[in-house]
Amino acid sequence: MLDKYNLKMPKEVYSGVNSLDKMKDILKGKSKVVIFTDKGIANSGLLEIPLQYVKEAGVSYELLDDLKVEPSCDEVQEVVDRFKTTKAELIIAVGGGSVMDTAKLASVLFTNDYTVRDLLSDPSKAVKNIKTLMIPTTAGTGSEATPNSIVLVPEKQMKVGIVNDEMISDYVILDAVMIKKLPRKIAAATEIDALSHAIECYTSNKANPFSNMFALEALDLIMNNIEEACNNPEAMEAKNSMMIASFYAGVAIATSGTTAVHALSYPLGGKYHVPHGVSNAIMLMPVMRFNEPMCRELFAKAYDRVSRSNPSLTVEEKSKWMLNRLQEILVNLDIPTNLKEYNVPESDLDILVESGMEVQRLLVNNMRHVTHEDARALYLEVL
Repeated sequence: MLDKYNLKMPKEVYSGVNSLDKMKDILKGKSKVVIFTDKGIANSGLLEIPLQYVKEAGVSYELLDDLKVEPSCDEVQEVVDRFKTTKAELIIAVGGGSVMDTAKLASVLFTNDYTVRDLLSDPSKAVKNIKTLMIPTTAGTGSEATPNSIVLVPEKQMKVGIVNDEMISDYVILDAVMIKKLPRKIAAATEIDALSHAIECYTSNKANPFSNMFALEALDLIMNNIEEACNNPEAMEAKNSMMIASFYAGVAIATSGTTAVHALSYPLGGKYHVPHGVSNAIMLMPVMRFNEPMCRELFAKAYDRVSRSNPSLTVEEKSKWMLNRLQEILVNLDIPTNLKEYNVPESDLDILVESGMEVQRLLVNNMRHVTHEDARALYLEVL
């Protein structure tokens, strides 16, 4: 656990029933905004909800709705170059992690002084030039709360994180109406991403009292609401809990950091295009079982927070319950737990290991040291 730590959060966060109504205040005094989204959001009709507030406020807007899912650094740069011509006064991001990550990069690239690729080499160059409003449409990535932006670097076939506090959002609106009609498959994958964030940050070498406060609350909310939120389109209370939990887990990322689950999942997305939430789900149990000897006491404390059932269990029994419950959630939500359907050949094992071991910025957070041999064994479990 860290001896010194700080809390990084967006400046204003709104949640609860009809929280999108707060857009009226945020838009006051603005003459033009740019809305970042993707075709899926636009075609689903979800965009119309926040867009109506923009229209009612009489604010001019431009729409960038062709953002790619899990884009490359060059695809992000192309969007940013178009954004620079808009002369907007506010960025509104309506979407999942890829949309919000692109919007955050745009907020620090409203200049010709550096590019996305420059920030890959030196994230410290980033300086915010325009304020951002994040309206997440999944309860998963927590991007609305973090200073991170993840982009694919094509020549490395690897997703890489650009991290700078300048990218923390100015405004966030967590309105469960934005995830009410989310397809179960997408809801499950993204919400498992939030679960991974929470438990990784809680068991990270960078964990601290601030991050634990948010990570444990996120774990509690997720593990007691995720199945209902995914399975029942009308379960608005559970969905609202998931929106808050995803945000809390994002705050935990900004204050602590993810570990080997995310580190080893990045090559799966970069090379084989496994969706981010799914790749985390695939690596979650192998890494948690690997970490259990070092994290047993922490898992037991998480049990006390999450289960509310039998406090007389031993530490070992509580830890085992947590791992069993995580596995149960994956099974109940029909999320892949191996790479068979993604046709990843065992002959690529060496490539996976080398790529995964490059993500040292996250591997150093893992409480149990991960060697090349450990990474090989973990990947073999899911091939």
